[in-house]
Amino acid sequence: MFTANACATTSQAFNESEYTPTQGRVITSANEFSVLQHRDRIAPENAMLNERLETLLPRLMAEADLDMWLVINREYAEDPVYFSLVPQPTFAARRTTMLIFNKLEDGSVERLSVNTYPLGGPYESAWSGGDLDEQWAALAELIVEKNPERIGINVSKHWPEADGLTQGMHNRLAEVLPSNLQNRLVPAEDLVVRWLETRTQAELDVYAHAVGLARGVIAEAFSAKVITPGATTTDDVAWYLRHRFEELQLPVWFMPYVTFQREGIECAADAPFCSTNTGVIQRGDVLHTDVGICYLKMCTDTQEMAYVLKNHENDVPEGLKSALATGNRWQDILTGSFVTGRSGNEILAATRTESERQGILSSTYTHPIGFFGHAPGPTIGMWDNQGETPVNGDWPLYPNTAHSIEGNIKQAIPEWDNQTVQIMLEQSSYFDGERVLYLAGRQTQWHLIR
Repeated sequence: MFTANACATTSQAFNESEYTPTQGRVITSANEFSVLQHRDRIAPENAMLNERLETLLPRLMAEADLDMWLVINREYAEDPVYFSLVPQPTFAARRTTMLIFNKLEDGSVERLSVNTYPLGGPYESAWSGGDLDEQWAALAELIVEKNPERIGINVSKHWPEADGLTQGMHNRLAEVLPSNLQNRLVPAEDLVVRWLETRTQAELDVYAHAVGLARGVIAEAFSAKVITPGATTTDDVAWYLRHRFEELQLPVWFMPYVTFQREGIECAADAPFCSTNTGVIQRGDVLHTDVGICYLKMCTDTQEMAYVLKNHENDVPEGLKSALATGNRWQDILTGSFVTGRSGNEILAATRTESERQGILSSTYTHPIGFFGHAPGPTIGMWDNQGETPVNGDWPLYPNTAHSIEGNIKQAIPEWDNQTVQIMLEQSSYFDGERVLYLAGRQTQWHLIR
């Protein structure tokens, strides 16, 4: 285990004076990006859904060796995967909604619904109207007619996103199916994870825009337009972020938060997080924020750092510049460990080994993103567990997946009498099978509040 002082004396191992991080991008405002009105979001969202169902789902069902996939849920208890499968505008599963994906002999997948209220395209209604008993009978009749060998249902011990079939619905399904078909029900967890984690090119195009919006609002918040040193509180800034996203009609998936580190408030080497202080922001403070929004179904997760200049300062102290460069270098070590087929645990182990070799005191807790801010796929460390994560950490890395490059480094700052500062970074990225690309660049320069 490296100590804070050890990190301070050896963190130059990667020759930071000659290190120039790539993919850095400065975004100053969300006004640099357009935002579609809700009505105008329907067409592109449905186009992306249709493309996924036509081109992606058949391949993933074949990989999962499933002949049929059932997504059965009801209002107020929607399956987590449901909203990634239905056209917009959809706000709930009306009464009981049944989606049936049936693989045909040519490998294509027909999309059927057994619903009181038909969904319309891209689904063909196999039954509508009638009462609930008739609906379940119609589903059983359809399954008998199709006679699939392996029927995927959304039950899972380890993946909450793949565990959307409630016990009551599971029991009812077993009641209506003949015994020979009951034995063909299998967990669809592999299919669900792959469906949720895989990104299409059309999604990536809009994803970069969504991440740019998130970074732009952070830049606005971390400026003198919002922060008056000695008067503005961290909560004031957090609520600015919340209200600004609301103004842009961008839903947040968690409450933004803002914290500070300050000279004289010690950061212990073994503390998981050091930027936990809240209250009035003062000159000389190091600020941190964490925000997450969703736009056109793509969710972001972003953490960035800012510095509040003292009256006599025109720039960030060199020690803080060095610490941010170390954070960028840690990101490079992590993303350089991304290799198709490697598990999350293997990527974490490689990152830790190389970070320690270079004298960087780091913690890695990176996760997939997409339809959810915390999406399924390979877990690469946990903030409270830098060892192996069973099951989720064993999941392999696939191409065409998005990841939130999240973690932190600690480094002593000479200008603060060698007090340790924690640099906490999180940037949304995309793995194309060969390299990691940041969707809207990454923070390589400090936000400055004058």
